[in-house]
Amino acid sequence: MFRNSPFRTRLVVVCATAALVWCVVSGIAATRGPDRDTIASGQLLFEHRWQPHDPLAGKGDGLGPVFNANSCVECHFQGGVGGAGSNKHNVLAFEVHPTSRSVSVQGGVVHAASVFPDLLESRSNVSLLYPVEENGLRVTTGCSTRFRDFDPVRYTSVNTPSLFGAGQIDNISGGAVLRNMRLRRLGMISDEFNLNFHSTPIGRPRILPDGRIGKFGWKNQFATVEEFVAAACAVEVGLSNPLRRQDQPQQHVEDADADYDLNADQFDALVAFVGDLSRPQQIVPLNAAAATEVRRGEALFLSVGCADCHTPNLGGVEGIYSDLLLHVVESGSTKDGLYTTTEPVVPLPEDYPRPAEWKTPPLWGVADTAPYFHDGASPTLEVAILRHAVQAGHVTKKYKELKPSDRKDLIAFLRSLRAPQTESTQLAAR
Repeated sequence: MFRNSPFRTRLVVVCATAALVWCVVSGIAATRGPDRDTIASGQLLFEHRWQPHDPLAGKGDGLGPVFNANSCVECHFQGGVGGAGSNKHNVLAFEVHPTSRSVSVQGGVVHAASVFPDLLESRSNVSLLYPVEENGLRVTTGCSTRFRDFDPVRYTSVNTPSLFGAGQIDNISGGAVLRNMRLRRLGMISDEFNLNFHSTPIGRPRILPDGRIGKFGWKNQFATVEEFVAAACAVEVGLSNPLRRQDQPQQHVEDADADYDLNADQFDALVAFVGDLSRPQQIVPLNAAAATEVRRGEALFLSVGCADCHTPNLGGVEGIYSDLLLHVVESGSTKDGLYTTTEPVVPLPEDYPRPAEWKTPPLWGVADTAPYFHDGASPTLEVAILRHAVQAGHVTKKYKELKPSDRKDLIAFLRSLRAPQTESTQLAAR
């Protein structure tokens, strides 16, 4: 009986308005992300010192059985909770290259500790799992070829990365990474038209099997902060979670039968805390002379070519100083000698990172993340700069040619890129 009546019209308007308000409120709530209580719970889990059969582990077995640390903060502490780690906390990672026995690339870590002594891992047990392949290495000299035995396992000491600003990196789309790469390519073409053939080679993205762009991990092996946290919990602390279960001791594979140590709510809280970690800041000294040095150093950072790879802004995130691409920084030559090359009989997949390729690490917070490089083998910023010998070799050359005072200013700029600061530490820094 309300057909075409004013009451019906008002009712429709009220319902439509209510629906619109509900959608807007729901959208705002989704945009806001996790609440503060969830993030606080995640911080408690991040700082918790896990024990075997820990009460927080539910049906899981708690710490381990193999692990590298008993808490997240044990390794992520420099500059505050969530920062980088010292070389004391480096992890011995390994990668197994393809052979005729198995064409897939495998990897893992040799855990530094175990709940029981007989579960402790070593390089020897890795070698037993992945033995040397006879005649698996092709050696070509001129027109002759011979074959040698091939050890498919490659070890690397890996330093703990900082997690500050991880949530903002998570929000950088894969498309933004690719667009920045294409802009660099256009810039190189322009340089070559102007007879400048000394541009820094462009890195390449890590395209994961499902087509997403990797952004986390030294090899860009994770697309999201959630995946990174899941792997770190399972592999480094031995905490099975909804995305990744702990490793089987001495087998270096996921234990599919392990019960969760972190339930869905705990895992989500931990991811929320890591994603909420503050972004690093640039702290420019209040002293006028020191501030001038920093600004001059920033201009030099751009002019010598450091920003070719350490892109200041990416995907709407300012001050990140990374292109999130893979680059060959140090010499990783496969040459045995003059006109001699070696390569495995079964090569790495084309889209898989080469041993010498590493992600450009974000430089925000770099003043508080020593030591430097993926292996932590560079104790100072200048030593790290001088290690750029391959794709950025011409940048290193330009740096060496700077006057000592200019080099000092460039380092002063890098030292202004600090971990997230409290009011008291800002005052102390100035």
